[in-house]
Amino acid sequence: MNERVAKILDYLDEYYPHEDKCYLNYTHDYELLFATVLSAQCTDDRVNIVTESLFKKYTSLEAFANANLEEFEQDIKPTGFFRNKAKNIIANARMLLSDYGGIMPSAVEELIKLPGVGRKTANVVRCHIFKIPSVVVDTHVGRISRKLGITKFEDPVKVEFDLMKKLPKKAWIKYNHQLIAHGRAICKAPKPKCEKCFMQDVCKYYEVEKLKK
Repeated sequence: MNERVAKILDYLDEYYPHEDKCYLNYTHDYELLFATVLSAQCTDDRVNIVTESLFKKYTSLEAFANANLEEFEQDIKPTGFFRNKAKNIIANARMLLSDYGGIMPSAVEELIKLPGVGRKTANVVRCHIFKIPSVVVDTHVGRISRKLGITKFEDPVKVEFDLMKKLPKKAWIKYNHQLIAHGRAICKAPKPKCEKCFMQDVCKYYEVEKLKK
């Protein structure tokens, strides 16, 4: 780990010392999986509004597996891309029951076998359900990591593996949450609040923007 990355992590620990919460509401492990599937191209706040009633209506993995597809599409419609999401969630529930005995697998290789589940969703489950150090590359993590100059990659999978090389394993879970918090509070898209940022001296984006002025 180079000196600049170490300083970035120190700043994040100083300003977001207790940032380890999940922004998606859930009680059961499969609920987190489904909420994360719903969060694609949708805000966590909207997902939480939808799942508040969804998880009351479908109270078990079996209930999701036996859901009527057209009815389920309407249940999740506000999250967008509802047809694909509905098909995948029902298929996920059925596969968890048939292939895994209703028990959530913890290995990335097993999780990404589930329909519509990529590495980001798999790593969310690993972080929050199993507490396994994993790098979750959502829009905040990818964007801010590039602005800071920690990675140059755009592809989320390449960003994930690059961050795994450059960050100490003990910081992986915390880094995910800290960058989400930072993205919500300061480093917003499309216009970051650079004047309020505490990482100006280590941010490549700020360095370039400062030279333009």
